[in-house]
Amino acid sequence: MWSVEFKSLRSLNNINKSTRAIMIPSLLPMTCSLIQTLFQAGSLSLIMGCTPNASHSPVFLLLGFSKARVSPGLLFFLFLAIYLVTIIGNMTLMLLISRDSRLHSPMYYLLRGLSMIDMGLSTVTLPQLLAHLVSNYPAISAARCLAQFFSFYAFGVTDTLVISVMALDRYVAICNPLHYHSMMNRQLCAFLLALSWVVSIVHTMLHVGLLLPLYWAGDAEGNVKLPHFFCDHRPLLRASCSDIRSSELAIFLEGGFLMLGPCALIVLSYARIGATILRLPSAAGRHRAVSTCGSHLTMVGFLYGTIIWVYFQPPSQNSQEKDMVAAVMCTSITPLANPFVYSLRNKDVKSALHRLLGRGRADS
Repeated sequence: MWSVEFKSLRSLNNINKSTRAIMIPSLLPMTCSLIQTLFQAGSLSLIMGCTPNASHSPVFLLLGFSKARVSPGLLFFLFLAIYLVTIIGNMTLMLLISRDSRLHSPMYYLLRGLSMIDMGLSTVTLPQLLAHLVSNYPAISAARCLAQFFSFYAFGVTDTLVISVMALDRYVAICNPLHYHSMMNRQLCAFLLALSWVVSIVHTMLHVGLLLPLYWAGDAEGNVKLPHFFCDHRPLLRASCSDIRSSELAIFLEGGFLMLGPCALIVLSYARIGATILRLPSAAGRHRAVSTCGSHLTMVGFLYGTIIWVYFQPPSQNSQEKDMVAAVMCTSITPLANPFVYSLRNKDVKSALHRLLGRGRADS
């Protein structure tokens, strides 16, 4: 009896082995075909609304100022003046901070890094705009467009992060002045600047990854018209013939989460700064503390106001002109304002400039 049961169990086990031997090879091609079908479905969903000539790498025409009421020649000289003043102003500020020993504090170390970032932000967009204003064919290849997009976001996001780090610097300087130089030392400032760059580059690579799968359908000559003066994510998404709903949602959510950190740091820092200033016994001390934050608060208003206006308002086809104005503020006016805000409202920088000019006259 036991031998009969054992034989039946062994035969059942052999049947199961043979069944598994048949099923496993048959499951492998089924799985591969399922994965292939999913990829094909994802690709089809991207090109569903596209014409047969849609491409990943078209030629983009940047037509942001093509319908401007001002002549291209006047716009050329206006943006040329803005770019030259931005470069000269920020380079002068960097020179003052590097050469004057009285400006070798953590705040000015961060300010020097901010000036370098502002020069990069202007250089990414304005020279190309100047070339397109004097050209009848304001074209940019897909590779150059993507490179400009990456560079603009890398500099722009780093700018916002460094501004928030400077709020932390002001918090330590006012709320814990006795330990300011030991806490906000050169090593920590360099680490925070490097961390800002790393976070910015990772954030930018995520946005580039969302743009790479998209298709754009050009005209008869293969050109895609962008109603903007540089390659920004909103005009690129609007011009795409792919389904962009998931990309728009991902960019909005990821960008919103990224902005929460710097905004929270700025708000909390200035909340503590305000509470500390109100507890100061003398009016002169309160005025001095407020004056040290005035320049930084002005730059926070410039930068974060334009960023929120451009990138966190509901997308609308009727807001392209407003987007253009805010983008000009972000790419041109904010980098231009930085050296003037920190020089005209800062006695230390003005004194350093006078010493540098006086030394130049003495040497001559």
